[in-house]
Amino acid sequence: MKKSNIFKASAIVAIAIFSACGGGEQPATTTATTEEAPVSMVAPTELTKEQKIEQGKAVYEKVCQACHQADGKGVPGAFPPLAESDYLAADLTKSIHGVVHGLSGEITVNGVKFNSAMPKSDLSDEEIANVFTYVLNNFSNKGGEVSAADVAATR
Repeated sequence: MKKSNIFKASAIVAIAIFSACGGGEQPATTTATTEEAPVSMVAPTELTKEQKIEQGKAVYEKVCQACHQADGKGVPGAFPPLAESDYLAADLTKSIHGVVHGLSGEITVNGVKFNSAMPKSDLSDEEIANVFTYVLNNFSNKGGEVSAADVAATR
C-alpha cells in the first residue's frame, strides 16, 4: 500500500473514531432531520382489533356514555340505544355519517322513534373508528371493525 493511501485510510479511521466518541459537531441538517422530524412523518402503526376496542371503550366512556349510557341502552324518549341496535346494523355508513356530521331529526331505533339532536363530533377519524369498533363488539351487537379510512370516507 502506498504511503498516501495509508495516510488517507488512517485519517478516515481517526475521523470515524473521533465522531463516534462525540467529538466534533454534526452538521445542522443531520441534527434537524433526525431529531426534529414532525410526528406526521412517522408511519402510523395499525392497531389490532382488540386495541381498537380498548381505545374505543375509553373514548366511549368519556364522550358517548353520558347519552347512550354505560350499558349502551340509551335514555328512553331522549337518546337511542346502541345495544342491539337495528339502526346501527342496517347501515353502518349512515351511523358513521351521523357521528361525523351530527344528526338531527326523527330516527327509529329498535322500533322506537327518537327525535333529538346529536352534535357533530370533534373526534379524530381514528377515535371515531375505535368507538364504532368498540360498540359493534359490545352491547349484544354482532361484531365488526371500522377503520379510520372508513370514517374519512364520510367526511
